[in-house]
Amino acid sequence: MGPNVAQEQQRNDLRAPVEDGAGRGRSHRPRALALVAALGAWWLIYRHLGAAARWLTYSLIGLAEGTHLAGSVEFFLFEVPKVLLLLVLVVFGVGMVRSFFTPERTRALLAGRLEAVGNVLAAALGVVTPFCSCSAVPLFIGFVEAGVPLGVTFSFLIAAPMVNEVAVVLLFGLVGWRVAAIYVVAGLSVAILSGWVIGRLRLEGHVEPWVYEIRSISGEGGGPRLTFADRIDYALEQVRTIVGKVWPFILLGIAAGAGIHGYVPEGALASFMGKEAWWSVPAAVLLGVPMYSNAAGIVPVVEALLGKGAALGTALAFMMSVIALSLPEMIILRKVLKPRLIAAFAGIVALGIIAVGFLFNAVL
Repeated sequence: MGPNVAQEQQRNDLRAPVEDGAGRGRSHRPRALALVAALGAWWLIYRHLGAAARWLTYSLIGLAEGTHLAGSVEFFLFEVPKVLLLLVLVVFGVGMVRSFFTPERTRALLAGRLEAVGNVLAAALGVVTPFCSCSAVPLFIGFVEAGVPLGVTFSFLIAAPMVNEVAVVLLFGLVGWRVAAIYVVAGLSVAILSGWVIGRLRLEGHVEPWVYEIRSISGEGGGPRLTFADRIDYALEQVRTIVGKVWPFILLGIAAGAGIHGYVPEGALASFMGKEAWWSVPAAVLLGVPMYSNAAGIVPVVEALLGKGAALGTALAFMMSVIALSLPEMIILRKVLKPRLIAAFAGIVALGIIAVGFLFNAVL
């Protein structure tokens, strides 16, 4: 491994591995057998997490059942390995999908589409394409270079951080598939409609002029196709990189959720985060916008809030605003966008999130 390995790892959020065909001669069978064995071990460990958490809490540590502390500790010891195991599995699977995508291919898929079709396709691609706040500027520039409409670009930029595998797997693991599915549908809807509205406003003049002056120097990512072994290597690297980045947030988020789970009385949050408080949804969004967190840190808190009486729509609106409207991303985007376009982006997305919160509180 050469001296550029560290730099290459930092670019994992932006591009798939270079298709140089280095592993084309390797046999698929050993990798496939190792993958099957790893999946079997994963399943055995996952099935026994509940029993292990109870043994650690009440037998090894010796806490008394029914106490606030015991409830918090058992919650923490069960949820941390469960979430990490689910995250490893899903990130690996999404990594295999991502190995088929390069920035050039993503831009090619979006360029030249009808705008309404482009909004839908961009939001869908955002779910499976690497993205973080630090990559907002280069992705935005690349899309502008490829002639992707501004509204379509924003559909991608909204969906990618909001509806990513970390958020989905955490919601599935902590609150079940129903809430996870609701979140995915709501997040994609906000991304598609917000991008469409931004496109209708014709705000291209509020992109910094230097962005349009850049001439694309990237190619089309040609070269030999990756082998199955290459794609496994890339997926494993995604697991190492993504899980390595988010595990501290998972620990902190679940610790906060464990505290709420063990010590906050049932129904205590219903008065100001319940369905009856009409102002709870906009208040939750306003609270979430200036906060800096990611799905790994905020989902366990949302799970605990739901368990203590918070309304689903209010809790999801809070989560969406934290993830999709983070202050650091706004600061980074200021490099390429003028304040009026940033304000329009934040305002339109916030209104979409508030509408989602009210809708789910009304129907669920």
